[in-house]
Amino acid sequence: MNRIEIQQYRANNDFKISETKTYEDFGKSEKILKKELSVIRRELGEFQDTIYAHGKYSILVCLQGMDTAGKDSLIREIFKDFNVSGVEVHSFKVPTELELSHNYLWRHYLVLPAKGKFGVFNRTHYENVLVTRVHPEYILNEHIPGIHNVEDIDQKFWDKRFEQINDFERHLAENGTLIFKFFLNLSKEEQRQRLLRRLALKEKHWKFSPGDLKERELWQTYQNCYEEAISKTTNDHAPWFVVPADNKKATRIIIASILLQSLKKYKDIKEPMLSDKILANLGTYEEQLQREK
Repeated sequence: MNRIEIQQYRANNDFKISETKTYEDFGKSEKILKKELSVIRRELGEFQDTIYAHGKYSILVCLQGMDTAGKDSLIREIFKDFNVSGVEVHSFKVPTELELSHNYLWRHYLVLPAKGKFGVFNRTHYENVLVTRVHPEYILNEHIPGIHNVEDIDQKFWDKRFEQINDFERHLAENGTLIFKFFLNLSKEEQRQRLLRRLALKEKHWKFSPGDLKERELWQTYQNCYEEAISKTTNDHAPWFVVPADNKKATRIIIASILLQSLKKYKDIKEPMLSDKILANLGTYEEQLQREK
């Protein structure tokens, strides 16, 4: 597999969702793509061991996308070769009563990855400027001072929330968290096909909800909200990557490659060296263990 050109997927502040691809296959069969992913994820898993031993960085991987974009299966396939203690996955659903009694970022702070570990957010703090943007009535459940009805939620409100999210991520980055944000760019037609498969296959029925069709009717509204959110929150310390999502196997290769190539650039990430005292006595320790036979 040739190296992925990371910059072609990185969003800038003039990001236009209509100008990005939703499909990629690199001109290769699914069988070859699957094989190439196994090589990349194995190397990523091995490097995770080094990150854990180094213990100075935490890695936050944020996944966003429309329903059926493939986030769950992507997590399963990319992190398959990780030590299970080195990665933690958190899915953020409708806020609970307890979560709503705190500020909207509180529940995300609680589950941030520790140093040396990967944290994966399956849906993220961006739900607070996406779903709530499409359904502003949800904001009323947060009981924010000065917000009494939907009419109080204006563009200034959203601009302030983008600013708060940028501050949140900057704080994390300045304290050793490496942030990767991925938007799985799915076409509307591919979503239709995946929803039809959920209806056709009995083992996938549990994934289907009539609410999926209602949200699908708001497709363009969601696309507009994604475009603004990504444009206003992509930064050097917390970049957004827009990844074609119609072909799941290619999507996984792109994301795994971006993670591996980006992390390998941190030359200070190395396994710690033993102290001179311990190194000088390795033979003694070995002899001690050998005598136990």
